[in-house]
Amino acid sequence: MLFLVAALLLLGVVLGTVAHAPLTFSVAVGLVIAVWLGVFAIRERQGRRRGTSAH
Repeated sequence: MLFLVAALLLLGVVLGTVAHAPLTFSVAVGLVIAVWLGVFAIRERQGRRRGTSAH
């Protein structure tokens, strides 16, 4: 339960920050996060095909 409260608090802080940041900055950070998640997904998919896992 404490984890959920902390996560919601962090989400509120991040959304508040994005609301006050310039649009170009928000879009740039969003693109960086999207690329990072895409690279992570590709690496995970390749790792599963090889039969190895990072765990």
